[in-house]
Amino acid sequence: MGCRRYGSKPTIAFWMLIAVADVAMLFAAAGSAVMGSFLAALALVAGGVVATRSLTRRGVPATRTVLRRRA
Repeated sequence: MGCRRYGSKPTIAFWMLIAVADVAMLFAAAGSAVMGSFLAALALVAGGVVATRSLTRRGVPATRTVLRRRA
């Protein structure tokens, strides 16, 4: 007959396929979250380095200008 019993192999294979797809989506979501966190941390570190360098930079020493009279 054309009827299959509940719990037959095609049904189990179908749910296993769904489970594998769910795990793949979870890994993809975690991967993007990890990548976003990494990029945010990298931006914070780069901003800290730029801020530190700009705050600790010593000014250019003033050169003595010579005033000349016009003839």
